Amino acid sequence: MSFIFSKLLVVAIRPLTWIIVLLLMALFSKRMQCRKYYLIATICTLLFFTNQFIASSVAKLYEAEYPALKTYDYGILLGGFSGKNLRNNEIEFHDSADRFLQTYRLYKEGAIAKILISSGSANLFVKGPKEADDVATYLRKTGVPDSAVLVESNSRNTRENLLYSFKLINNKDARILIITSAWHIPRTKLLLKEMGYSNVDFYPTNFLSNSDYQWNDYLIPDVQALDKWTLLIKEWVGCIAIKIGVN
Repeated sequence: MSFIFSKLLVVAIRPLTWIIVLLLMALFSKRMQCRKYYLIATICTLLFFTNQFIASSVAKLYEAEYPALKTYDYGILLGGFSGKNLRNNEIEFHDSADRFLQTYRLYKEGAIAKILISSGSANLFVKGPKEADDVATYLRKTGVPDSAVLVESNSRNTRENLLYSFKLINNKDARILIITSAWHIPRTKLLLKEMGYSNVDFYPTNFLSNSDYQWNDYLIPDVQALDKWTLLIKEWVGCIAIKIGVN
């Protein structure tokens, strides 16, 4: 039930949902004065959440920075960056593909000895293919030996990613690096602290924040800023849930 609720909550916390609700209130309000206020609120909300400079600046305050890299026994690659291309039945990479690319690079450079892929299927109604299995197959095709790859394909969310991965490793002395999105690391750290794990480093990927800005980032609405806010708000809600003890 909590898994279903979390999926519904993601829809409710989207800024786009708020904008649509405000617009509907403006359209169907019977009082002209209220309709005016709702319309102004819709425009202001839309302009705020589609501004790239604002979204990127807030993300920069929240996202994790690069660690001083060492050598690690395991690199835990958190899923959510790929899916199945039904046209050719092969893996295809999505917006967070930098998670995979950086993990692959770190393995090739010798920073991590083994790659643990942690990702099942987060689909609410349909039991689809397991992402970790598809990624392991892809790694095998690129020449990474099976002995260097561990697969955890039962998890449906970050909490389960961590729980099942550490059970699979089953070594308190192992040196572990978790590779995930920069905006995802603060919540992951909170979960690990709650679970009692401390001997872990994090490698951030696919940052939401920009390193520089163009004039249009300040003035022109951009729908991609909405996506950034959706990810950030989802993470913040997740952090609050952890702090108040809601799984």
